[in-house]
Amino acid sequence: MGFRLPNGATLEIAATYGAAIPVTALSNANPAVATAAAHGLTDGDIIAVTSGWTRLNNRAARVADSDTGTFALENINTSNLQPYPAGSGVGSVREVTGFVEIPQITDVNTSGGDQQFLTFGFLADDDDRQIPTTKNPISMAFTVADDPELPFVAVVEAADEDKAIRVLRLNLPGGSSIIYNGYVTITATPTLGRNNLMTRVITLSLAGRPTRYSTVV
Repeated sequence: MGFRLPNGATLEIAATYGAAIPVTALSNANPAVATAAAHGLTDGDIIAVTSGWTRLNNRAARVADSDTGTFALENINTSNLQPYPAGSGVGSVREVTGFVEIPQITDVNTSGGDQQFLTFGFLADDDDRQIPTTKNPISMAFTVADDPELPFVAVVEAADEDKAIRVLRLNLPGGSSIIYNGYVTITATPTLGRNNLMTRVITLSLAGRPTRYSTVV
């Protein structure tokens, strides 16, 4: 049993990426192992994944067990052949070569992710039945104190402009982290209220499920 506070957490957004690295094979395993010639990745690197597997596509992961021509996607379990058909997960990965911190966060709001259900009943039933279907898309809104001179502003505004997916990393107290991959936007003008901070809102709309890591490599 344990509990923690988010106080002291920091948020980073990918500022630079390496070239796409072709993945010629991806195993059905826990964790998944990728085959990629001369990939140049090392343990702890953060990568954005493009895959033929819909459930893996557009997720971000951390590299583990890096070896010549192979590496593992830490905490990515592809052993279930139903959503991960053998041989069809190939694609590519891109390493995040540089992060920039998004400081001065005053508030965080998360929406979505709640389970949807199909409710039905048979003729002989007195009570309806329910089975889980899909989950609502997840989005996060980060309110930040306005300072146009901070380095992250240009990165976030570029993401808003080009609508390309970006990796974000939330570093939690104690050394754990959560890796997100999604579309990033920012409000064009700060809020203006007498005796209140001028703030802008950065929105993250997830393109794939987040991946959580309990320790730092």
